[in-house]
Amino acid sequence: MSQRSRHSFVQVGWALFLTTLLATAAHAAAPKGPLKIFILAGQSNMEGQAVADLTGKNYNEGKGTLNFLLNDPQKAPLLQHLKNADGSWAVRNDVWCRYKRERQQLLAGPLTMGFSIYGPTHHFGPELQFGHVLGDFFDNQVLLIKTAWGGKSLYKDFRPPSSGGEVGPYYTKMMAEIRETLENLKSDFPDYDDSGYEFSGLVWYHGWNDGVEPKKAIPQYEQNLVNLIQDVRRELKKPELPVVVGELTGPWVKAPDEWEQLRKAQRAAAERPEFKGSVLFVETHDFVRKPEDSPNPTHGHHEFGNAETYFLVGDALGKGMRKLCESNH
Repeated sequence: MSQRSRHSFVQVGWALFLTTLLATAAHAAAPKGPLKIFILAGQSNMEGQAVADLTGKNYNEGKGTLNFLLNDPQKAPLLQHLKNADGSWAVRNDVWCRYKRERQQLLAGPLTMGFSIYGPTHHFGPELQFGHVLGDFFDNQVLLIKTAWGGKSLYKDFRPPSSGGEVGPYYTKMMAEIRETLENLKSDFPDYDDSGYEFSGLVWYHGWNDGVEPKKAIPQYEQNLVNLIQDVRRELKKPELPVVVGELTGPWVKAPDEWEQLRKAQRAAAERPEFKGSVLFVETHDFVRKPEDSPNPTHGHHEFGNAETYFLVGDALGKGMRKLCESNH
């Protein structure tokens, strides 16, 4: 090859390299399409009660924490994506989370450990694995909005407008926080690229407070939940918004028939004919672990703080939502 030919070859090669580099940079900078927004609503178990790494006498020597499970050769493979090789908790930049805790600091940023009522990094809720499932499914950026407050009923606190009577203050608060999130997208999430957004799903994980008011709340639960789904869809202008209803999880030994009535009401609401293909009931009762194998053995109402329970709940809710999103594509 002559010197001139070699020079031309180098020029062509360099031009090809630059073209490829610019194309790659343009692809990386290109918007991924509308932001996919999911609302995670409910009460204390949606707030996040799973224990990540606390140990000692107050936490049953760490049994049932996420760290404990990560040291179990049989369970670690399912959970290892939650922790980096250096021991830090994994951060997922393609999934964001926003959680405005009542009378506490706003939590907003990439999905990782700590989007819990307690903060900062020792607890988590269903959002953690839910976000991983949906982040793996979508090429779009995903945003999770947690609207959850402990000890709140559906028949009163979350009471939707269509149920008549006084609208629940926490229904109103839920909708207000959704609007507030949209108004503050760029300030809360500086990497938001103004590519628009799309409401993509609602998760309802709830039940305790209505369960302890069996005569008043349980008879209303099915219709109240139907009304809540329809009212949220109406307000968000998404008549077919995918909705996942997570089953009340707890291993309740008192009045088991009444708790079962509540679960049946949740399922019946999700399986209404008008919701076919857009609302899904997800069973979670098999995910509860023994109190003696959990960090908070006396907290049955919070699934004993067992990390495996909350991980599996989040996984099931995420896979249920993925199924609905697949069928609606």
